[in-house]
Parts: sequence; C-alpha cells; structure tokens
Amino acid sequence: MTITKKASGPGKRLWQYAMLFKKPILIALVMLMLAVGAELTGPFVAKRMIDQNILGIEKRWHAVEQEMPYAVEREGRWFKREDHFEPGETRGETVRILQAGRSFYWVEGDIAFDGSREADGSTLTITSRDRQQTEAYPVEPLSRETLYNFYRPELSGFLMLAAMYFGLLVIAGIFTYWQRLLLQTSANRIVKRMRDDVFAHTQRLPVSYYDKLAAGQVVSRVTNDTEAIRELYVAVLANFFTAAVYMTGIYGALFILDPRLALLALPLVPILIIWIIVYRKYAAHYNGVIRAKLSELNAMINESISGMPIIRAFRRQKEMTAEFEALNDHYFTYQNKLLNLNSITSHNLVNVVRNILFLALIWLFWGDWLGTAISIGVLYAFVDYMNRMFQPIVGIVNQLSNLETARVSATRVFALMDEEGVDVDHGQLERYKGEVAFKDVSFAYKRDELVLRNITFTARPGETVALVGHTGSGKSSILNLLFRFYDIRQGQITVDGIDISELSRQQLRQHMGIVLQDPFLYTGTIASNVSLDNPAISRAQIEQALRDVGAYDAFMSLPQGIDTPVIEKGSTLSSGQRQLISFARALAYDPAILILDEATASIDTETEAVIQRALEVLKQGRTTFVIAHRLSTIRQAEQILVLDRGRIVEQGDHDELMRQGGKYFAMYQLQQGAAVGA
Repeated sequence: MTITKKASGPGKRLWQYAMLFKKPILIALVMLMLAVGAELTGPFVAKRMIDQNILGIEKRWHAVEQEMPYAVEREGRWFKREDHFEPGETRGETVRILQAGRSFYWVEGDIAFDGSREADGSTLTITSRDRQQTEAYPVEPLSRETLYNFYRPELSGFLMLAAMYFGLLVIAGIFTYWQRLLLQTSANRIVKRMRDDVFAHTQRLPVSYYDKLAAGQVVSRVTNDTEAIRELYVAVLANFFTAAVYMTGIYGALFILDPRLALLALPLVPILIIWIIVYRKYAAHYNGVIRAKLSELNAMINESISGMPIIRAFRRQKEMTAEFEALNDHYFTYQNKLLNLNSITSHNLVNVVRNILFLALIWLFWGDWLGTAISIGVLYAFVDYMNRMFQPIVGIVNQLSNLETARVSATRVFALMDEEGVDVDHGQLERYKGEVAFKDVSFAYKRDELVLRNITFTARPGETVALVGHTGSGKSSILNLLFRFYDIRQGQITVDGIDISELSRQQLRQHMGIVLQDPFLYTGTIASNVSLDNPAISRAQIEQALRDVGAYDAFMSLPQGIDTPVIEKGSTLSSGQRQLISFARALAYDPAILILDEATASIDTETEAVIQRALEVLKQGRTTFVIAHRLSTIRQAEQILVLDRGRIVEQGDHDELMRQGGKYFAMYQLQQGAAVGA
C-alpha cells in the first residue's frame, strides 16, 4: 500500500499507515466487540439474579395440592411461586411474603397495592407512594429457617447465574487481553514502519534542507515526534475505539433495559463531543508551541555537546546556561498552560457530570416519575451500566492531551516527509574517464546572492585541478555543484560530455570520492569506516587501501589492529589518523574523480609528508580537484584556478601564474614569507 503525500491531511495519512496492518487491527476490534458483549451481558445477569432469585420471593405464591418441583412446604401446605407454574397447572389461593425493615412477613391473600411498609406486631401497614391510601394486613413473622426454605428453590438458579456472571468476566478478560496485545503490537509495527520511512526520507533529502534545520530538530522529529504518534496508536486510538464500542453497546443495552433510562443518559454524547471540540481548540496551540520548543531544546543540547570544547575554552558556560534556561522557561510556561487546561477538563469534571446524572435518576425514581415498572434490578443494572460508560469517557478525556500532541507531531513528521527528496537509484553506471567541464555556471544559495559567477573551465582525465582563493571566494561551492549537493541556476556541468542533471545523484557520485578537511567517522571499527560496510569492498581491499596511504602498519600496531573500535566522529583518534582513514576510504572506492577539500589543512608536517606520498598513488588515473590554502602542496597541479568573489580571475599552472605576478603570485609570496619568518 502506498502512503499518499501532500494530497491528504495528517489524519488520513495516519489512517493509511494503520491500514498497512489492518488484519490484526480488525481481529483486535472483533475481539474488543466480543469482550464488550460478554462484559455488558453481566448487568443483565445481575438484574435477573436480583429480580428473580433475590427479590422474587415477594412475588405471588399459590397453594398447590401436593409436593412438586419448586414447591415449598409450610405448616402442612405446599406453595409455589407464580413464575414457576407451567401452562394449565391449577393455582390455589394466593399468599405473599413481604419485607418490612429487616424482617419478612407471611400475608394470607394478596395485597391491593404496594408502597412504603411498616410492621407493628402482627399488622403490616402499606401506604401508597402518593400518601393518599393506606391498607393494613394481618401478618405472621417468618423465621430464618422458613424463609430459607422459600429461597431454596432459587438457589440452584442463583448459583448458575453467578457462575455465568463469573464466566462472562473471564471471557471478557481473555478477549480484552488479546485485543490489547494485537492493538499495541500493531501500533508498534505502524510506528516502526513510520520511523523507517522518516529516516529513509532523511537520506533522500537534499543537503540544502539541512542548511535550514538544525540536526537536533531533525532528530526530534524522527524520535520524539514519532514516539508521540506511537502513543496515538497505542493509547489514544485504543481508548477511543474501546470507548466507541463500549458506549454503543451500553446504549443498546439501556434501550433494551428501559428506553426511558436510555433517554436520560443520551445527552452524554453531545456533552462529550462539545467537550472534545472545546479542548482541542485550546490544546492545539499549546501543543504546537510545546513540540516546537522541544525541538529547539534538542537542537541546543546537541549543539552544546558537540561544541563543548569551544564553550569551555571561551568560558561561555554561563551564557549558554542562561540561553538554555530562557528556552526551557518558555517550554515550561506552555507545559503549565496545557496542564491547567487538562486539570480543568480532566476526569474530575467527568465525576461532576456523573453525579449530576445520578442525582437526576434518584429524583426521578423516588418522585415516582419513572413509575412502578422500574424494579430494583433494573435500577441496579442502569447504575452499573452508567459506571461502565463513564470509564471509557474518562479514558477519552484523559487521552485528549495525547491526541493533540500526536496530531501536532504527525503534522511535523509529515511536513518533513513532504519535503522533496531524491529517489535512490541503485543502477550501475560504467566508470567514466573523468573529464569535467563547467560552462558559464552561476549559483546562489539564497535568491539574488550569487556566490559563483560565470565559472568556465575544463578538467581533463587524470588532471589535477587546484582551487585557491580567500574564504568565501566559491571554492567549496564549485565542488558542491559537481557532487550535486546543490543544483545550478545557470550554465552547464558535464562529466565526459554528459550533463550531470541527466544523471541521478547516486549514478553521478558512484565514481566520485571526497576527502574533507574534518573527515567524519562513524561508530564501528577502522575497517568498517574504510569500507562503510559496503559488501563489495573486501577485507583485502581495505588492507591494501590502508597500505597505499601509508597507514596500515600504524593501525596494525594498535591492540586490535584495524578492528579497533571507533566511537562517533573518531574522537579517540588523532586528526592525522582520521584523515588517513578518510584517504583510505576514498581509495578503496576507486573513484574516477577525487575531491580533496582542505584535506591537509589540519595535519601535522610529518603526517602531511605521508599523505603527499599517498596522494601521488591516489591521483594516478583520476581527475583530482584540490582545495588548499597551503599553496606549496599544489605546485604540481596541472591547472590552478584562482577565485575571487565567485569569479575565476587567474588560471594556469604554478609557473604560469608566478610569471603573471597577479593574485596567485602575491598569495604565494606572502605564504613563503610567513613560512620563512616562522
């Protein structure tokens, strides 16, 4: 299934991710409905236990001629409750067993009406609820043994219903366990897939994207924001699905139980909807600020850790701490605003609504607004259902903050994924000869701020081209364009006569290598940093590359040789060792075009001599571009381009440029003079 981009909002795309794992989710929802069905059957069972098995003793009893099923003997006479008679069975005179206070009384004959009861010796007085009519009946108190005899026929049915109630709880528990397991497992799979997609997309984004966004902010979107989305699937949607099924089932049960009671509970739905709308109106803004500030905090922490030596060296701890505290205070302020909102609209407000509903029920019941048709069992079932209904409502309310956090996070994640990326091309391109031509190339990182102006030159195969000039003259920009880290605005760049815009970036870079002034090493080993875990580069090729750059013997003297662990950025290695690994990496990939960006600028003289010897091996059969401030290292270059403010102002080899006596001559003389003075 393809996840649609841009054409749909975050909600639809979250739904599309969920549909990638629709089978386990649908199974979980079926199990949820079965669990709800089993659980909501419980109050009906309890209602029957109360009305039939417990309070049913107050139903009419009729005399029968002899002992039979469900018949009870008292003083030589047999009596059977009215609901146990089979059709056609003869019913004798009527008697009643009524409760007054904590005692039960025997009444010969039937009663005219029911109401409040008071017993005084051998007389039972019944007053109707409207207090307009009273009747007195001669009664006889029942002993515990006699009362138990009349309960005994119901005992087996009572125990069976109790076992059924317990069984339903067990069944509901089993289905609930599996539905939660399936939903949460599916949620983890969804977010795993999303994280994979987000990280894969970060590898497809152009380098220019990272000029606009700090690394910590990107990390926050890949980790913190996707974790918030995980909570959406694990907790929020699970609670909302559960609540929807529960509330639908409960309302259905209430209408079966008594439509009047169902109508009494019906306003809860619009109240909940209004509640959610009002909450989201305020929470959306707070969460947007909170997620943005969290990204900024991550970015600042990442920057501070990376630049800790500079912060310490220039004694900027106090200023950095103050800046962090200001950012943290802003984050804290909005966290408190969201906390206040959650406190106002939390489950405490749910309890208030529930208590108001129960007060209304009590008023209606005792005021006889519901009539005498509402039994104690029905009332118990209604209260039970209401308690069960408020549980998912509390679940929804408690997850509203997570819902808004996830929604904001999803917007941020999908905004990153909607950035135009470059599809990875795994196609193979025949190794090119290495002829590079720039034809009237102009380029600007920002609109109308050109950093290169009408650059034109040709580098022949196997030739070394050096780029020199002051900082900001455009040296690195030329190489960024050659690698297609950025695309030109004007002109044309060709490799072997092919316009590089016609090649995918992966094909173009397939036969290119680069060595930076500050090479980046990954967590792993020296060997893995040479090969970058490319299976096409064998162990023998790794070792040969290290030998060719003159580093093999030095690294093999380490305790674990070239399998020595390297931590992030290679901070346990010297700058010379890091640069040698970078050279070996470029050599192992056997590029047709090699770019050396200030590759010897931060290396000591002894290491530089080793690298200069390695460069002679590295340059053979390759077109090499060199950016160097130390002009003594490029004297042998076949072509030197002198740049000034984005233009090539001088061009030629070392001897030609020295004879011209221009900028290159002045720069060389200045460096030689500085070297002699030193």
